[in-house]
This record gives sequence, C-alpha cells and structure tokens, in this order.
Amino acid sequence: MSVQGSTFHGFANPVDPSPAELRAWAYRPDSVQLTTMPQDWDLLVAGDRLITTLFDLAMDPACPARRFALHCLYIYAGDGIRTDFRAQPRRRLRKLLEQAERNGDELMLTWAYNARTLMAQPGLFVYRDWCEGGLVRENRRLG
Repeated sequence: MSVQGSTFHGFANPVDPSPAELRAWAYRPDSVQLTTMPQDWDLLVAGDRLITTLFDLAMDPACPARRFALHCLYIYAGDGIRTDFRAQPRRRLRKLLEQAERNGDELMLTWAYNARTLMAQPGLFVYRDWCEGGLVRENRRLG
C-alpha cells in the first residue's frame, strides 16, 4: 500500500514529526486540522530535517497539502538567505533550486526564480511574503 493510500493516525510528536508522518499527513491533511497544531507549526517543520520531504510534496501536483509544502519551501529559502546561510546550508538550497528548475511545474519554477532573485538581492526579503505565505497565495514572481 502506498503512503497516499494509507490512513494517517496523527503525529507522535507534532513539534518534531518524522518524514513518514509528514508525508502520510500531506496526503490526508483533513485528518489533522492545522488549527490544532502547535503555533507556528509551519516554521517548526520548515528546517533541514524535513526539507527533502517537503520538497517532494511540493513537487507533487496531486498532493493535497502541496501549498503547505510550498509555503515551507519559501520559509526555508527565505530564512537561509536572510541569515546568509547560517540557518540552512547554501549547498542544499542550491540543489533543491536546480531540481525544481529541471523538473518542476510553474509553481516550483516560480519558487526557484524567487529564491534566486532573493539570493541576488537579499533586500527584497519581506517577512509576509516569505514566512506568512504571501508569495504562495499570490503566486507571483519578484520583480
């Protein structure tokens, strides 16, 4: 049985979910409402430990929680860039950007474009856009 077809029974520790739990939830997001999760859960999960899982989810157009995963990618990229990569490794972000540019659809290409634009012009960082979902909701390119 695939993860997409499995039942999700909740997080053992919602503050520190495993990649398998996050993936199972992403395909059954209605099983646990985000409003019941810890405050700023998106900020908690948008780190190095889960970034490849979040990236895979954001790359899957069939994932019901795709926009949440994409939102977490924006948090990850924005946080890394604005801290001059003290928060996340530059190399990992570059690999994700390259993969999105090679295999991504329009949403992922926009994320990659925006992250590269922010890398070139860190002054464009606006918390609302990168960490509160503004760029995901508006699906716009920085310009």
